[in-house]
Amino acid sequence: MIRSATPADVPVIHAMVRELADYEKALHEARATEVQLHEALFGERPAACAHVAVDDRDGTPVGFALWFLSFSTWRGVHGIHLEDLYVRPGHRGGGHGKALLRTLAALCVDRGYERLEWSVLDGNEPSIAFYRALGARPQDGWTAYRLTDEPLRALGTA
Repeated sequence: MIRSATPADVPVIHAMVRELADYEKALHEARATEVQLHEALFGERPAACAHVAVDDRDGTPVGFALWFLSFSTWRGVHGIHLEDLYVRPGHRGGGHGKALLRTLAALCVDRGYERLEWSVLDGNEPSIAFYRALGARPQDGWTAYRLTDEPLRALGTA
């Protein structure tokens, strides 16, 4: 079962964000706090949304999708950018990841959004195979860039 996240889900979503960062060998980069996550999802001006996959037997959260709206100047409409998709290892293969993506795809269709996009690490072959099986394709010819930390500060204060 997939449902919209509630404020009560923030601690478990935060824990799963850290599990995902550890899986990607980047736990040291996962600095977000529960307070920040709560503010981003449920504050006065939410910046993101989340859905939770729950175990059908007891309602325990076993995965999540955290996303926000994007906008395409070429298409003239919003899309969804999926920031994180994660299912706990003991629950993988049970359809939770596909159900989370199906929920986001349905939101796109219902709201007239024309894109559902996300990034995946080059070496994450299980996820790449999963996404390809759903019909997703990499965006060849595009390289993601990011400014953070000192380079961001230097440019922002120049």
